[in-house]
Amino acid sequence: WPPCTPLAGIQSCAILGHSETQECVYYNASWEKDRTNRSGIEPCFGEKDKRRHCFATWKNMSGTIEVVKQGCWLDDVNCYDSSECVERKESPDVFFCCCEGSMCNEKFSYSPETQPVQTTSNPFTQKPQLFNTVLYSLVPIMGLAAIMLFAFWMYRHHKLAYPPVLVPTQDPGPLPPSPILGQKPLQLLEIKARGRFGCVWKAQLLNDYVAVKIFPLQDKQSWQNEYEIYSLSGMRHDNLLQFMGAEKRGTNMDMELWLITAYHEKGSLTDYLKANVVSWNELCHIAQTMARGLAYLHEDRPGLKDGHKPAIAHRDIKSKNILLKSNLTACIADFGLALKFEAGKSAGDTHGQVVKLGQDVPPTDTEAVR
Repeated sequence: WPPCTPLAGIQSCAILGHSETQECVYYNASWEKDRTNRSGIEPCFGEKDKRRHCFATWKNMSGTIEVVKQGCWLDDVNCYDSSECVERKESPDVFFCCCEGSMCNEKFSYSPETQPVQTTSNPFTQKPQLFNTVLYSLVPIMGLAAIMLFAFWMYRHHKLAYPPVLVPTQDPGPLPPSPILGQKPLQLLEIKARGRFGCVWKAQLLNDYVAVKIFPLQDKQSWQNEYEIYSLSGMRHDNLLQFMGAEKRGTNMDMELWLITAYHEKGSLTDYLKANVVSWNELCHIAQTMARGLAYLHEDRPGLKDGHKPAIAHRDIKSKNILLKSNLTACIADFGLALKFEAGKSAGDTHGQVVKLGQDVPPTDTEAVR
């Protein structure tokens, strides 16, 4: 590729079809916390059939530009054929731009899109007064009729999609804090699994892959319970799925509730066993790590650094809820039915009964509670 040449203070390149990004300027303001380099040049790698870009994120702190991160970015249609890194959204909290071409994120700028004011002369002769009167009378009536038809269609659509008994009457409340996520851009890539309560997406958080479990609004209780279990003290363990944060997306009836966790390419134990034959040593390793995670979950652990971890009953252990890491270490996931126990309190006082719709609580779960 021919090198980019500065033109009028801005680096630009000629693009034919699309410019292939080989490397980008790298910068990480949180380099000490993330244990990475602070700045440099990052080579971009990716699948052959996907395009690579550069990106930059920054903040405007009272007129002072504070760079958050720069580096390579995955195939994104919003970056196609853009040789300059320009943020065009109106007054974002965190500025973000992406572009195509090696080192194109070395310079970045903010240029919000504005609606051009169109001034045209009127070459037409004035319509008769009667015509204007009829026109001004019919337009409001037709507009009102269109609004009523649209409102009726929306009512029918939501009535069929959400039976009244399932639709919650209260908002899920304020957005739970997600300190690990902060204001980093999160990009959904592909659906990896579908279930009764939504779907699990593979997503990209800057240069890392994560899993995003999306709940519809009517399953707020499962989302809330799982978030509360993940937020308990002592829930960081090698054999428990790593929780990264929770988010609320959308408004009103279109609201979605997200749980963001670590992503494991091998997927669930169910899916892995369908496509692979495990050796005796691998089988023992999977069983041992799964049992270790379950035993830790059942333990009451006072005196931890982040507080007291109560005993927790999962109540939905099955191969679909066991994920496998790259070395076949098992980690337990899906705490939508989990129950915590505290000394001096009954299970009912500690947490309300949570049962998935259409699913009975197995007798073994009741016996375990006792």
